[in-house]
Amino acid sequence: MIVAFGGASVDGPLYRDVVDLAHRSPGWLDDTVAVWSAYGLAVFGLLMAVGWWRARRAGATAALTALAVPVAVLLAFGVDAVVKLLVHENRPCRGLAFRTLEACPGPGDWAFPSNHTAIATASAVALFFVSRRLGVIASVAALAMGASRVWVGVHYPHDVVAGALVGGLVAFAAMSALRRLPAEVPRRLSATWLRPLLLVS
Repeated sequence: MIVAFGGASVDGPLYRDVVDLAHRSPGWLDDTVAVWSAYGLAVFGLLMAVGWWRARRAGATAALTALAVPVAVLLAFGVDAVVKLLVHENRPCRGLAFRTLEACPGPGDWAFPSNHTAIATASAVALFFVSRRLGVIASVAALAMGASRVWVGVHYPHDVVAGALVGGLVAFAAMSALRRLPAEVPRRLSATWLRPLLLVS
């Protein structure tokens, strides 16, 4: 039998306040937040693609850095998933009697940390290594993603904070490690079949 951690003791009242505010907000706002919460991660994929496309014009090193962004995000997601399995925190929508904007995930779909927030934050942090402008845009989008997960009722605030920490730290560590690669690595890779991914023909 799985014994799940009860997150309501951490910031349950704040969660209730946010969900109550969502209930009292205009329908168009709730609909917008719900769509963003469900599909907003696609924006980060688009930002990664833009970063890679532009980086190819700056040289093999810049392009390799851009190609490493989704790898860093996948690593962050993996670490986040492991933490979820270790903590076993029930979704707030399962433990508290609240109607939520998003359907409550089933039993065993743990809340802590937030996967969406970890992915969004990892994307933002990794994109800073590619482009400051893209990093700023992604950071704003990541904040919106984290807030939306509480707004629609599927996460406590501390789930979002933890997801941001996991995603951000893993991405920063991964991208920093990439920077320590010898300078000749991108040059050698650009002489292989990977050249179209690293340089503009």
